[in-house]
Amino acid sequence: MSEQITKAEFEVMDVLWAKSPLAASEIADRLSTSNSWSLKTVKTLLSRLVDKGAADHETEGRRFLYYPIITRQHYAQSVTSRLADQLFGGRAAPLVAHLAEGRGLTPDDLYELEQLIKDLKREYD
Repeated sequence: MSEQITKAEFEVMDVLWAKSPLAASEIADRLSTSNSWSLKTVKTLLSRLVDKGAADHETEGRRFLYYPIITRQHYAQSVTSRLADQLFGGRAAPLVAHLAEGRGLTPDDLYELEQLIKDLKREYD
């Protein structure tokens, strides 16, 4: 996937990551609590996601069933890497520091980061 996913497209992907394959009407139903998109809008977003290589579909009778091609983790890594490259010269530490300053860290967050650092150190040793 070379193109970025818009916020609206991400909402559709979020539904597909939770459960797939789904028909466009099922996706629209699941999104109806968070927005007022028409079925046509959802189909347009799905078409864009297919064009971008983020999702695809299979045919079942007369309807298309959509499913993600990229995982949530792959997408998160791609976006995070792009952000780190653009704002912090590709370095992770300033990115993490910026996130910590902006949102604050809970004791659970600190524990998870400590464990991550320990695991990463073991990989590099």
